[in-house]
Amino acid sequence: MTSEIPPFGAFAVDTRSGRVGRVMGAEGPYVQLRPLAGGKEWDVPPEHLRVALVMEELSARVAELNRQSRMP
Repeated sequence: MTSEIPPFGAFAVDTRSGRVGRVMGAEGPYVQLRPLAGGKEWDVPPEHLRVALVMEELSARVAELNRQSRMP
């Protein structure tokens, strides 16, 4: 695992859970990721963070679009 922090706005993966989020910043020893659908950010130690692969980013975006299409 790498401790290099992806740039602000990049898509990244929390390797503890496999969740994909957008890098919103760093606070103390953690990097904050926000779900693609928006909502509450979560903290990730840099050693458990990596830049999302193109397929991971696309999959997360499609999942969010599907979720939005099912909303009334």
